[in-house]
Amino acid sequence: MKSTGMTRPLDTLGRIVIPIEIRNTMGIEIGEPLEFFMDVEQGFMGLGKYSNGTSCKLCNSTQDLSYFKSSLLCKHCILDLKGNVGVTPIPVTPKEEHKVRRSTLQLLKSLRKLMREHPGAKQSEYAEWLGVSQGRISQITKLL
Repeated sequence: MKSTGMTRPLDTLGRIVIPIEIRNTMGIEIGEPLEFFMDVEQGFMGLGKYSNGTSCKLCNSTQDLSYFKSSLLCKHCILDLKGNVGVTPIPVTPKEEHKVRRSTLQLLKSLRKLMREHPGAKQSEYAEWLGVSQGRISQITKLL
């Protein structure tokens, strides 16, 4: 659950307007029954589409239901789950190779040498040649 950042005032009759963006996203039609959820200890109140308890937990279908681990699922959703339909793998970010860190003194010496060999080069070029950021080159040049 995430915060939408939207707020609505409660009118004098205790009503609120559910923003159209939320109604469209949640597929809530005008006149459709909604259900209130609350946690008094946490001070939380939520709304959801009303389900009379006899619909699929995933798609709200009322056809071909089966009971699985305290939830009702329809035949279509069960087949989708078995066939991994709509399942996306969790992206794994490759670990960065451990870079050997050089001391400031070593970088300073290398930069001086490059500046003598290539006096007209840009900081970005020095950074690329030394394998450091342009900001690091800027820091080192201040020490020259």
